[in-house]
Amino acid sequence: MKIAVFFIGALQDRGFNASALEGAEAASRLPGAEIEIVSGTPFEPSAMMRGLEAAAGRSDGVIVIGGQGNGVAPQIAAAHPGRAFAVVQGAVTGPNLASYEVLQEQSAFLAGCLAARLTQSGTVGHLSGHRVAPGLKGRAAFAAGVAHADPSVRLLTGFCGTQDDSAVTEAWAARIASEGADILFTMLNAAREGASRACRAAGIRQIGNVSDWYAADPALYLGSAVARIDLGVLQAAEDMLAGVSPEAVRHMGLAEGAVRLALAPDAGAAVAEELAALARQIAAGQLAVPGGYDGPELPPPG
Repeated sequence: MKIAVFFIGALQDRGFNASALEGAEAASRLPGAEIEIVSGTPFEPSAMMRGLEAAAGRSDGVIVIGGQGNGVAPQIAAAHPGRAFAVVQGAVTGPNLASYEVLQEQSAFLAGCLAARLTQSGTVGHLSGHRVAPGLKGRAAFAAGVAHADPSVRLLTGFCGTQDDSAVTEAWAARIASEGADILFTMLNAAREGASRACRAAGIRQIGNVSDWYAADPALYLGSAVARIDLGVLQAAEDMLAGVSPEAVRHMGLAEGAVRLALAPDAGAAVAEELAALARQIAAGQLAVPGGYDGPELPPPG
């Protein structure tokens, strides 16, 4: 079976797409799978539609990476009823369309608790790129985690409109630091480096997402809201090969080992124990992670 894995934005982004690529590479080793990587499509609706249509025309199935697929996959799937489609981090389903969601909001909630527990200034920040459903849910979860741990902590939050432009994210992160945040949670891809430059310049700590950023840069990172996007891609490919198309969105979170909070040792034993207990509650369904945020949001810098 020929399966196209369709990426939007930079492929080697040290973030979301990079994790998904690991899943595509794992899927290429499945019996009967022929995987094509389609990358470089810009975050623009007409370009995504054209690219997805072309991929569908030469494949038996297409896996779209990212919540951006929610807006384009249903139309293309309906036009190709004989082919299988899936969206990883999706929320759309149909006769030949499935969605898989790695619940990164669960680890984002824990990241919010971490930030609220360790802030010295009483102000923490969040910065994300595109305003898509997974990013919005991640922001909502982080905000809820902050409030859960300490309702008195102030949150500065914004969407900068790019996952890959480091000049933009550097300006945003510097703005958030200038307003008093001493911890910044970043949900970014290739543009993470710009935010990191601003954090180093301001002397503040960062919490990453998707990958284990603490392991990559322990001096800068307090932790990372790890999300195994590769597991969603691999599951989508396995289901396509088996001729299975789940009618409901398939979720993968703490209980399935798809997300976790990587934590720096200097967070302290008490905080680590508190966060581990919260993770167990979330995994068991005893603590719900909110999916919406209606608080204030920062305007663009300048």
